[in-house]
Amino acid sequence: MSESRLEGAVVVITGASSGIGRAAAQAFARQRARVVLAARDEEALQEAAEECRSLGGEALVVPTDMTLSDSVEQLASAAAEFGHGRIDIWINNAGVGAVGAFDETPLDAHEQVVQTDLIGYLRGAHVVLPYFKQQDGGILINTLSVGSWVPQPYAVAYSASKFGLRGFSHALRGELAQWPGIHVCDVYPSMVDTPGFRDGGNYAGRSLQPPPPLCDPRRVADAMVSLALHPRHTTSVGITATLLRLAHFITPGFDQLSGLLTGAALRSADRVAPSSGNLFHPALGQRRIYGHWRKVDSKQRNLLVAGGVAAGLVGLLLCCRKR
Repeated sequence: MSESRLEGAVVVITGASSGIGRAAAQAFARQRARVVLAARDEEALQEAAEECRSLGGEALVVPTDMTLSDSVEQLASAAAEFGHGRIDIWINNAGVGAVGAFDETPLDAHEQVVQTDLIGYLRGAHVVLPYFKQQDGGILINTLSVGSWVPQPYAVAYSASKFGLRGFSHALRGELAQWPGIHVCDVYPSMVDTPGFRDGGNYAGRSLQPPPPLCDPRRVADAMVSLALHPRHTTSVGITATLLRLAHFITPGFDQLSGLLTGAALRSADRVAPSSGNLFHPALGQRRIYGHWRKVDSKQRNLLVAGGVAAGLVGLLLCCRKR
């Protein structure tokens, strides 16, 4: 899809009320696309829609709960009507998380994460593919995560969902081989500076803060626009994603080490009351793109990156020695 063809393209974005989704809405609006904004928080969606219109795009708000099949079907119908029968791009992006020891986190919290982060993506693909096949073309963009390659201790349901999405995309891509005009594209961001850590479920009873370095969500949004213009199977955003994936591949005992470090970090954090956060209803805090977590200066960031590289090299040496 050439850049000129993005003008007027119908782009559905789930999870558009904040974070990466809201940044993506603005990025496509700058291309004068017709964006369909979906999330549970209608008030935040209306604000995001006004931002998109001010940037030159058209916007439609469709309050949607990705855990409900009927709601997702209504989103597709509204988007197709908005696009006079067409849906050009569908971005599966809505996501929630729950942090805490697996057996101390309520089962319904784990289920809600999987319903949103994995089955919600399946619902999105299921409703949009008939439109793609009818028009012999379309782009499905899935927001995955470095967590799709590197397990996240104390966020087990999130890891299960993101690992599952990798298989989902690969299998669906193979099934659609006879439809060369339909593309399934995956975005793998590193840790991103969004309100997700503030808004998510917290059953650890400790204050949560994402580990630096953090990626700008607008970089992820720009990667999505790039995929819409030049579809490809996968793209990573942020060097940390690549380094962590490499370190996990070459370092023996990476999962155990990650669990020990995460557990130690949680135990040293301030105590807070457990909360289900935005798992079962929209977040109560202000909806925005940034979480404003990026307070690490460049020197600290460089040290963290260097430490990651060093850990990977040590793992490689240990692996070679073992062989």
